[in-house]
Amino acid sequence: MKKGFICVAVATLMFSSMEVMLKFIVGELNVIQLSLIRFTLGGIFLLPMALNTLKKRGEHLERKDLAYLALLGFVGVTVSMPVYQLAVFYAGASTVSVLYSCNPIFTAVLAVFMLGEPMRKNHVGALVLQLLGSLIIINPFHTKIDSTGLALILAATFLFSLYGVMGKRKCARFGGVVVTCVGFLFGSVFLLLIILLTRIPAAAALLTRVGLGSFANIPMFAGLTLSNLPCVLYVSLGVAGVGFCAYFLAMEYLSASEASLVYFFKPALAPFLAWLVHGELIPVNMVVGIVCILIGALVSTLPGILETRKQQKES
Repeated sequence: MKKGFICVAVATLMFSSMEVMLKFIVGELNVIQLSLIRFTLGGIFLLPMALNTLKKRGEHLERKDLAYLALLGFVGVTVSMPVYQLAVFYAGASTVSVLYSCNPIFTAVLAVFMLGEPMRKNHVGALVLQLLGSLIIINPFHTKIDSTGLALILAATFLFSLYGVMGKRKCARFGGVVVTCVGFLFGSVFLLLIILLTRIPAAAALLTRVGLGSFANIPMFAGLTLSNLPCVLYVSLGVAGVGFCAYFLAMEYLSASEASLVYFFKPALAPFLAWLVHGELIPVNMVVGIVCILIGALVSTLPGILETRKQQKES
């Protein structure tokens, strides 16, 4: 369990810094182009470790396993990540980061139906506190959050929760590194196909005609410069490679709901980083919401930690 929480800490640090780094390159790269670069580099970065893990475990990926991981990559990379990055462009980095932390709510529900994980009383209490904190942050009666941005955040959150629960199914057998790497590479192939389709003149004309001109003729390398390369490498190797790998490694030691604690702790760190780096203000309602979410994190984790310590003393 200790190793699992270390992985949660690493993933939290990486994920909390993502929106802050993306803000530096807003508008410089197409969101699908950036996703392709991020997850291709992230997958290649993890490939040697993934092959070594398969060798150590004496496992090999059969056709049905590859099909499952291809679907995983499609959900988590091809669809979820571009939607997430669009949300960052429509809303502030801190707002997106905090609301994206509703992830455990979706994860807990999906884990019950897809993995058979129990829903304990403390988990319900934690989710209620997180939902309350999120509502305080959104402030639905006086919200200033762009409605498009809000819809994109919620959609990305659900898709990432589904991605995490689906990945958990294969982590026990193949390991978090393999699940992350192969999912990334398949997701990147799908993104490449989408980009190539948008470069077909008829498809580009149709996208432009229906008001989706930003998705027509998507470039693959245009926009990359020496000035934005450090940010691109950070969100590729750091956030995608190290962060996602740590997230799925956590699932080897913890339940899907416990691994999603990344999104309980992220709201406290991400707004601070956004303020420190970009000078984004942290309004009072966001502070109150963050406090509710952090209390929810304690409600979720403390009983399990105390129970583990009790069992260790008894043994």
